[in-house]
Amino acid sequence: MGARPYPSEATRRQGDKATGRATSRKLWRFEERMHDVLVTGASKGIGLAVSRQLAKAGYGVIGVARSAPEEEFPGTFLRCDLADVEDTARMLKEVTRGHAVCRVVNNAGIAQPQPIEELDLTVLQQVVDLNLRASVQIVQALVPVMRAQRFGRIVNITSRATYGAKDRTSYAAAKSALVGCTRSWALELAPDGITSNAVSPGPTATELFRRARPVGSEGERRAIASIPMGRLGTPDDVAAAVTFLLSDEAGFITGHVLDVDGGSSLGGR
Repeated sequence: MGARPYPSEATRRQGDKATGRATSRKLWRFEERMHDVLVTGASKGIGLAVSRQLAKAGYGVIGVARSAPEEEFPGTFLRCDLADVEDTARMLKEVTRGHAVCRVVNNAGIAQPQPIEELDLTVLQQVVDLNLRASVQIVQALVPVMRAQRFGRIVNITSRATYGAKDRTSYAAAKSALVGCTRSWALELAPDGITSNAVSPGPTATELFRRARPVGSEGERRAIASIPMGRLGTPDDVAAAVTFLLSDEAGFITGHVLDVDGGSSLGGR
């Protein structure tokens, strides 16, 4: 599973000698770059775990986030404020100029919980903009290369909040809209060999989660109580699902939302 390994220059030359054909170095490098994956929100949490697993699987990872990671990043890291349309366009121009990206993970997002009667409409716009508009803008920029190669993988990170979540009107709306995009893109892009899926995490022990619900807190207890498996998810749990959906082997799976939540989205409990 994962990226196909590419032989060294010496191995390539040996193959050319054996077959009597010369392999275009430019084509070789282009094919190798097709294994690049763009990951947003890559500096920590789920995005960083995804980046690590992808690098381990042999992909070239291009990570994007507003702030740099605190530790060495397993690939190329680009600073970009995805809440800024122009900065996002600048980053995408740089990425598409130097890479043939046929795989993308739209992970960046914000929640900003507010009860409905106190919901600030400016906050609603901000949450929808980063969770939805940025993902749409990124896919728009990358789809032409995917269509040209008749291959592509889009994975959107959504949330258990799409089933409803207290004080999460903005976040649930944005992530639900992203589910709609996921399925619409699946129908639209399938004829060109491009898949579009979503991974929907439940409560996951990220830095953000721990700031709101420290170990041993009542908030942590309530979160765990909602999960039939009796534990929080880890960023690596989510990354494993993402890595599979990006793989060559997942080519007949599209329009699917994969819940990675320990069964917490199931009814009948």
